[in-house]
Amino acid sequence: MTWVEGIALAGAAMAAGAINAIAGGGTLLTFPALLGFGTSPVVANATSTLALMFGTAGSLVGFRKHVSAIRPWLKIFGPVSLVAGAAGSWTLTHTSERVFARLVPFLILFATVLFLLQGAFRKLADPERRLAMPVWAAVVFQFLVAFYGGYFGAGIGILMLASFGMMGLSNLHEMNALKTVLSALVNVVATIVFVFAGIVDWPRAGVMTAGALVGYYVGSHGSQRIDVRHARQLIVAIGIGLSAYAFWREFGR
Repeated sequence: MTWVEGIALAGAAMAAGAINAIAGGGTLLTFPALLGFGTSPVVANATSTLALMFGTAGSLVGFRKHVSAIRPWLKIFGPVSLVAGAAGSWTLTHTSERVFARLVPFLILFATVLFLLQGAFRKLADPERRLAMPVWAAVVFQFLVAFYGGYFGAGIGILMLASFGMMGLSNLHEMNALKTVLSALVNVVATIVFVFAGIVDWPRAGVMTAGALVGYYVGSHGSQRIDVRHARQLIVAIGIGLSAYAFWREFGR
């Protein structure tokens, strides 16, 4: 890893950490950055997950006072998130590089669409418009979301918030706390699977983890002065451009 690559990856991770602290979607920066420097898709996904995991877990501190209120839901959704996250990450470790490379354009596009439609998902999370989803259906949905989170991960928080709102949860702070805890569980278990599978690029992961932690710190302290809409628009624009390039690279040449 050259110093130019190190600086570029640290910068991408720093931007991703800041964006995750403000609006989410940092994976759409770190994952393509690793691909751009020749990292294989599976290793890039695992390394990106590890680099952003510490910031995700660290963000739990901000929601610690809501843990007691969401504890009953954690007992329901926590185990299924761990199992599904582990299953998704295990599936990634058994996916060939060629197959995953073919899936990458679709995964980036799917994550981008989630961010583009974030407003619509937020309406589903509005208790005044809830669809009264039964708990068992929410558990099944959470399994699918956590599986996707373990496999790729970008955008799972948006899907969770929509599900919680459709169930009838109405306290936004508690919903965000529940989403943050469950996302952290998925990311941690996925990282553990990736580490034991030996698919993490440690030098790049170390550089990006340092950058991401700085980004999370800056983003969390600057979120009050930044227009979240602009951050989301930037992520959507980047995602569309990256997915278009990925489709061209895999299918257009």
